[in-house]
Amino acid sequence: MKSALLTLSRPGLSSHLPRLSLLALLAGAALLVGTAQAGVQWKWKDANGAIQYSDRPPPAGTPDSNILSRPAGARAPVNRSPDPASGASAAAPSASSATDPELEARRKKTEEDKRGQKKAEEDKQAAQRADNCQRARGYQRSLEDGLRITRTSPSGEREVLDDRGRAEEMQRTQEVIANNCK
Repeated sequence: MKSALLTLSRPGLSSHLPRLSLLALLAGAALLVGTAQAGVQWKWKDANGAIQYSDRPPPAGTPDSNILSRPAGARAPVNRSPDPASGASAAAPSASSATDPELEARRKKTEEDKRGQKKAEEDKQAAQRADNCQRARGYQRSLEDGLRITRTSPSGEREVLDDRGRAEEMQRTQEVIANNCK
């Protein structure tokens, strides 16, 4: 510690001290300005109405009214012809990486609602299949037990199932069981 104090008290070194502190201050300011410039971005609405963020100006042909923010001291973008190869690939990543959080939340909620509706519909169909299965098995037992079964004909008359009609009903019931009892 004494050596540091002694070197500062030397007559030739004290004249360099203000310059060194000024250089250190300028270097720190340059670092701050460099990092501040790195965060500066352009913000504009594209042709689809989506908000885009970039460190580069919007493509040529973007109206000034669609440019929402510019870096400090930046002028309107220079009309230059966009490179088709880089323009298409550059637009896609910026659109996906700079989505609006509100829009993303609404999209997720919509997807969850759709999944919920689909699940409810599947549950409803499963309950209907289970009910159909139970009824078909009960009807199959009635057919197998040999009970007298009547049905109403298209003309409105009652008719008793004979052996052929019972076999047809048994086949139809087995198809219903195969489709609903899984």
